[in-house]
Amino acid sequence: MPALTSNAGDTSLVLLPPEAPDSPAVIPFLHGIKPPISPRLSISWSRGNSLRVSVFKQSPQSDAVTSTGSNETDGGRVVELKLGSAGDGGGGEIDDAAQWRRIAYGSVAPFALLQSRKNSMSALSRMSSSSSYDAEWWAYVLEYSKEINSLLGYRRSPPSLAIEDPRTLLKKVEEPTCLKAAWELMEVFYADKQSQAWLPERLVDWLADFDSLFSGTQPTIHSKLLDFQEELVTLQAVEDDPRYWEAISLALAVGWLDIAVKLLRLHGSYQLNQLGNRETENGLVEAVAVLISKMPRMRSKSAAGNLGECFKSKPDFIKALEKWRAQITKLDCSAFWLQCGHHQTMEGLKSILQIMLGNASTLSASTCHWLELYIAHFIYIRPFTAGLESMYTLAQKCLQVKPVSRPHKLMKLLTGILGENTEVVLAECSKSFGPWMIAHAVELLTAGSTHADIVLHEERDNLGGISIEELHRLVYAQFLSSHALTWQIAPIYLTSCIKQGMGLLEILLYKQPVHHNQVLLKNLEICRLYELDRVSSNIMKMAGVHHWKHGTKGSGVFWLQQARDEFRLNRIAQHLFGFQWEGLIELLGSDSRTAGGLEFLHKYRDFKRSLQQVHDGTVTDAAQRAAEALISLMKNPSTPHRFWLPLLYDSLKLFNWQECPLLNVPQTNLLLNKLQELSMAMLRPDFIEADLPPQALSSVRLALATNLGRAILDH
Repeated sequence: MPALTSNAGDTSLVLLPPEAPDSPAVIPFLHGIKPPISPRLSISWSRGNSLRVSVFKQSPQSDAVTSTGSNETDGGRVVELKLGSAGDGGGGEIDDAAQWRRIAYGSVAPFALLQSRKNSMSALSRMSSSSSYDAEWWAYVLEYSKEINSLLGYRRSPPSLAIEDPRTLLKKVEEPTCLKAAWELMEVFYADKQSQAWLPERLVDWLADFDSLFSGTQPTIHSKLLDFQEELVTLQAVEDDPRYWEAISLALAVGWLDIAVKLLRLHGSYQLNQLGNRETENGLVEAVAVLISKMPRMRSKSAAGNLGECFKSKPDFIKALEKWRAQITKLDCSAFWLQCGHHQTMEGLKSILQIMLGNASTLSASTCHWLELYIAHFIYIRPFTAGLESMYTLAQKCLQVKPVSRPHKLMKLLTGILGENTEVVLAECSKSFGPWMIAHAVELLTAGSTHADIVLHEERDNLGGISIEELHRLVYAQFLSSHALTWQIAPIYLTSCIKQGMGLLEILLYKQPVHHNQVLLKNLEICRLYELDRVSSNIMKMAGVHHWKHGTKGSGVFWLQQARDEFRLNRIAQHLFGFQWEGLIELLGSDSRTAGGLEFLHKYRDFKRSLQQVHDGTVTDAAQRAAEALISLMKNPSTPHRFWLPLLYDSLKLFNWQECPLLNVPQTNLLLNKLQELSMAMLRPDFIEADLPPQALSSVRLALATNLGRAILDH
């Protein structure tokens, strides 16, 4: 309810939303455009749904500067205007980007869990058909809907109002949002099958929570009660004011019993100094208040503290309703009315009784728009309405009685639901509430309507062979992908799209920047979760190339090693061999298995260390290690041809080792064969000669021949 009867001195009727934000700020600015310029208007989009309007102007003394150093006049004005969709009245929207992100992230877990359960139950249903799966699925959908609903804000019924001073309002509450109202509407009709028996009463509660959202486009009971509440504190005898009785009728017409009883208890006859003179009048007021508080309701339960008696079964409700109406009729025909000395009280109470008896003309006069009249008919005239067809027919009749020139988007959505028009519901969700709503509400639609399930899951050629459900998920995933703070959750929705989801997921992952380490690691983690090994390898290759091109060569080599990119590592090795690359060898680490073409650098490092010990005059063991490192280098296919001769020339001391030949016959023959291949390679025009003495080749050949002879003799 918009208000709650709690304290005797509480005069609050409805909850006041927070103050409206201040008007847009107009900011002056200076520009450097040289005169002459004509007045110029610039219009551009700013953040979110803000439109930035800038006005450039030229002052007659635009270049005049005061003695303080400031310009006498500014160069223009700029203002940002918040734009709202038509029909929302400028209120009830979520404009905070952080709030939207909280909703987006919070809805991931319920969505993913529901998809997992759907896949599991689909597999089980193919194995065996059982009606228990349907009941279990309904429970899952309702749980999903409740979790999503909890993200959109708290429920306003019942509010927690505390008014200690009858003339002072102490507490304000958060304005409800159209998004939450739309979601609850979808939940009522599609997800919550347990409350289908008392669906009209669910709509009564829904209007009590969200009637304020309609105040932006048309008068509502909520807005009229707010206006009267401001005047209430200044009234001395409220029963003399026609607005007092109008407020009671308005609240009672839509089932806000607590407000109606609260207002009745403010009647002047309850004052201690009036009880003796107005005893009959007070008795009539109290009798009506008691009848209102005992009104039968066809519902499972009522919120704590709300008035009315709830009945779960239809026979019990009919019996209680007949008894209650008989009491109202009896009171209406009572002779006590003749003893009531206050004309306004008598007329006001008589009108209230007509509302409770279901007088159509009185209900129409006591409501502001067709949706309020619709709810009033459910409460007092047609409490047993069941089925969407009969509810839609009643809605059309109420629309004829109270037509609207600019229907609110929630009204359009409700009309589409009642008319069982899936296309209209989808269009309104997409147009009015954005991609998040349609991507998540589809689960409610398909669960609550067989026709909607067929429409949404049918593959359509004009959509590229995908269904409408998949299309809206792809649109929402694209919406998430466009922001740096939400792209990480887009894969959850893309992977639920069978046809095109995985392909678009790969595109999304490829488009993420590789120069940010945290983004790169998140990207690779997503690849691991969805077993996209090929994509992961390509992303690491991209990261390696990026780092290499931008000077962070160690990181570049690391990522190429992780990707096992032999081709690019070989290219890097070829590139490095013409520069001072010894310092890079230490960045490669001790593991050469993933170095690719750079494995040559690992082996060359070992060779140079051993060779340095030989030149320092170390024992034969070091020379033997150097010889083994040389043979390993020459056997390695990654060693470039142009490095063979420098390696052999640096090893002359090993070939001429005095104590004993360090190379055996097969090893010496291997080096001679390599030398012969090198001689043939030197004939090619693209061969790059090393910076060595002219006699280097002959010196190596002579040293190897000498070593071969000594090795044969030793053998």
